[in-house]
Amino acid sequence: MKYESPIVRRRSRQIKVGNVLIGGDAPIAVQSMTNTDTCDVAATIAQVKALQDAGADLVRVSVPSMDAAEAFGAIRSQVTLPLVADIHFDYKIALRVAELGVDCLRINPGNIGREDRVRAVVDCARDKGIPIRIGVNAGSLEKELQRKYGEPTPEALVESAMRHVDILDRLDFQDFKLSLKASDVFMTVAAYRLIAGQIEQPLHLGITEAGALRSGTVKSAVGLGMLLMDGIGDTLRVSLAADPVEEIKVGFDILKSLRLRSRGINFIACPSCSRQNFDVVSTMNALESRLEDLQTPLDVAVIGCIVNGPGEAREADIGVTGGTPNNLIYADGKKDHKITNDKLLDDLEAMIRKKAALRQAELDEPKPVTIIGS
Repeated sequence: MKYESPIVRRRSRQIKVGNVLIGGDAPIAVQSMTNTDTCDVAATIAQVKALQDAGADLVRVSVPSMDAAEAFGAIRSQVTLPLVADIHFDYKIALRVAELGVDCLRINPGNIGREDRVRAVVDCARDKGIPIRIGVNAGSLEKELQRKYGEPTPEALVESAMRHVDILDRLDFQDFKLSLKASDVFMTVAAYRLIAGQIEQPLHLGITEAGALRSGTVKSAVGLGMLLMDGIGDTLRVSLAADPVEEIKVGFDILKSLRLRSRGINFIACPSCSRQNFDVVSTMNALESRLEDLQTPLDVAVIGCIVNGPGEAREADIGVTGGTPNNLIYADGKKDHKITNDKLLDDLEAMIRKKAALRQAELDEPKPVTIIGS
């Protein structure tokens, strides 16, 4: 029996972004943002589709101008993934993308300007069933809050967020989600912990501007992991100065490590040492590359020697432990066969793909319905 996650998630109001449920008991959604020029429709479509192939639930697209809004419409018509439009200040852009089929508006009500403009956007969102995402960032706090607090603080982030929330409350609009991001892990975690008890809406998590692929992954895993362990978070983005596809991979890896979502292969692999009987590092690199297309959740153990190998392999769906003269393959917790180093990689890939196909067939099989009474 697999160890289940002990995390009890915060209760939140459920909203719908396109066909994706956010909050409540819905799975924690993983999203990214395009970094192409939105007016380059072909390039942006290609990136959205690459993110979808990587498993993204949502994709955010920056819409800084009316020309970009028209391009957004063309993009929306050619992709199936829910799209969030990132808009600042100009309420007319929000109204236009709403007409063009946007699934969510990332727009801070307090930044739009006059009351009539805010109301126009909110009324449009309500009429079309479009949720709003309030996004507060430590790098763009209101000037009066900067003067009040002297510097970005968790309390300043929360006060900024609640100003926007109060506007939506006054307009009786509750279908929104909220984020409070900073590049500092402690500030971000403290801000989310403060806001979590003050509103019922879903929270979108992220450590903003986290850094390059390696450092940003570590920082995001630490910060998001702390919040997720608290049960906080309904959707997330890992913000990396890297290919956006990497953000999706890291996001799912974080959730997999906490057993909050299962997608693709969960590898258990040793760091290798002089006891190894095959090259674990090169084997793992090759397996990860070859099996990126698999979405079915499986546990695969790749251990180079017989010290920890048998124990880990027995607990996995597929496992290999290094041995002399041959390596030993396990399937479903039982010894299956022995294999030489030169055939190991191809053999493992074939077994994993076969197991994944069987597992997927089980998952896809219609569940019997029991009818009580007549």
